[in-house]
Amino acid sequence: MQYYLDGFSPGDPDVKPPAPGLEGAPRKAREVPRKVDVLIAGCGPAGLCLAAQLAGFPEIATMIVEPKHGPMEKGQADGVNVRSMEMFQAFGFAEKVKREAYWVNQAAFWKPMPGNPDHIHRVGLAQDVADDQSEMPHTIVNQARIHQLFLNVMKNAPTRLQPHYGLRVKNLEIDSAASNHPVTVTLEHMAGDGSADGTVTVRANYVVGCDGARSTVRSAIGGKLHGDAAHQAWGVMDILANSEFPDLRRKCLIQSAKEGNILIIPREGGYLFRMYVELDKLNPDERVSNRNLTAADIIAAANRIMTPYAIDVKEVVWWSVYEIGHRLTDKFDDVPADETACRAPRVFTAGDACHTHSPKAGQGMNVSMGDTFNLGWKLAHVLTGRSDPELLHSYSAERRLEAERLIETDHKWARIMSAPPSQSELDGSEMPRFQKQFIENLEFTGGLAVRYEPSRIIAKEAQQPLATGLIIGKRFHSAPVLRLADAKPMQLGHAAEADGRWRIYAFAGRDDNGTSGGAIHKLCAYLNSHPASPVRRYTRADEDLDALIDLRAIFQQDFKALNFEDMPPLLRPAKGRYGLHDFEKIFCTDHMLGQDIYAMRGIDRAQGCMIVVRPDQYVAHILPLDGVAALSAFFDGIFKQNDVH
Repeated sequence: MQYYLDGFSPGDPDVKPPAPGLEGAPRKAREVPRKVDVLIAGCGPAGLCLAAQLAGFPEIATMIVEPKHGPMEKGQADGVNVRSMEMFQAFGFAEKVKREAYWVNQAAFWKPMPGNPDHIHRVGLAQDVADDQSEMPHTIVNQARIHQLFLNVMKNAPTRLQPHYGLRVKNLEIDSAASNHPVTVTLEHMAGDGSADGTVTVRANYVVGCDGARSTVRSAIGGKLHGDAAHQAWGVMDILANSEFPDLRRKCLIQSAKEGNILIIPREGGYLFRMYVELDKLNPDERVSNRNLTAADIIAAANRIMTPYAIDVKEVVWWSVYEIGHRLTDKFDDVPADETACRAPRVFTAGDACHTHSPKAGQGMNVSMGDTFNLGWKLAHVLTGRSDPELLHSYSAERRLEAERLIETDHKWARIMSAPPSQSELDGSEMPRFQKQFIENLEFTGGLAVRYEPSRIIAKEAQQPLATGLIIGKRFHSAPVLRLADAKPMQLGHAAEADGRWRIYAFAGRDDNGTSGGAIHKLCAYLNSHPASPVRRYTRADEDLDALIDLRAIFQQDFKALNFEDMPPLLRPAKGRYGLHDFEKIFCTDHMLGQDIYAMRGIDRAQGCMIVVRPDQYVAHILPLDGVAALSAFFDGIFKQNDVH
């Protein structure tokens, strides 16, 4: 973490200096503005993830509204996959989550006992996060806590952004002919009893509907959710309970012979745990509300399924009954398919407003945050004049494909979870289908199966053999390194923050030590001074050299064999109002611990390579170190030229 760049300031370094005009301003929601750049509807994971990103841009006026009169306190989602944890690292609160959360390390599988099928027994254990799948754990923590951590990022950001509670989007209209604040949003003031109490109008450049499955924003742009339902009722509850069941502190998938299935998820705090319990089959024309199921019904079903064990519930913290459904919107933004060539989007939907599915794979909160982590930096690029508005078409193109994959995978998983055991599963001659599918789904449930297709922001041609373990279109897979200046062991990916910047990781060839004549030195010279350099072309005159594109170099040698003072100036840039030199851009392999990033990520040792990584941590391009023309051409397709530095 770097701070004091523009002068010493005491106190919490997470609290950024306020934007001009906000010094001493009270931290409470101001009056509703008449105009904003971005209006976000909904303070769920998707909305808060987007707001936390945009809060870091003082030049962007952001407003987030929520019908409730305060933040969430408990219940709903709890699973945070490893990909989301990697994202949390960029926001600066992954360590808090790791400290507070339950870590899902193993999954236990239970099924009917051969010869006594009314009783269950354990049939296997599986590793929940595969070796070197991520440096982050799969964690379980209350969704409300995740909300609070995003809210902290917002209120500590330069804009001191806070939600406007008690406001709901009633409707919106888009003037497609207008170029400035073309979206008129009517907001309703919500009374404490849930009734509307007057309206107010706000004009916005962009609106993002993170307002759930019954999204008003989606309806306003003509979007509908399409899909099917499994006609199966499930209960979910967070409880404090005693039991002789030995795996209460493991993730468990339990299959009974006749009574249905259970998924147990231990929660944070050491005692709380969640149960998903299969209940009644529903008729095709029936809703789960027709059954009038209660918490007592969920507990009774759980005890039938878990025979010979019993659950003695001491406290029900939260519970709900739901029906499995898999639905996908037909519109991720407001632009009709036949107008994409001539019109850029102004209104977007994200999270449950786009896709709904079963909660048992733990993907709802994670995919929702993935939606807006994808969208946030693109909105920032456009609103700050970095990129043209056509860039925003890539949100729908990329996230629709991932939502389709989510629905397809979850559809299969939900039906396997509800299927009765086959004879071969009952007699023990075959691994249970849910155990086999769980193991096959590990990359998906970790959030690591996302792979974006070639576009203007994912290179169509890349030198993939130069880095076989860093796949073009997939997230940048971090690995251990040592920072040269202070020999600090760290994860290379942790050098990146959720700040809208691109990263270039330059891996040196075998004999390159950063001195004059080597490939790293030549690359730095090009980026620092050549007229076609993207650093020179797109960094503005009043910005630091790494304000848009952050270059980092990694060497194969031991840190004792490298000299910081011999490194190119671009890797030791002078920054901030005092021109202080940055000491944190140069790394080497960690020979002491034997964790070699070159070996772990398949980096070509002979010639090295460049890895270009997007602001949302996805690999956009792989190039040889001398591939500067292709590098410049790639960024020319993304950015608009500004005043030269």
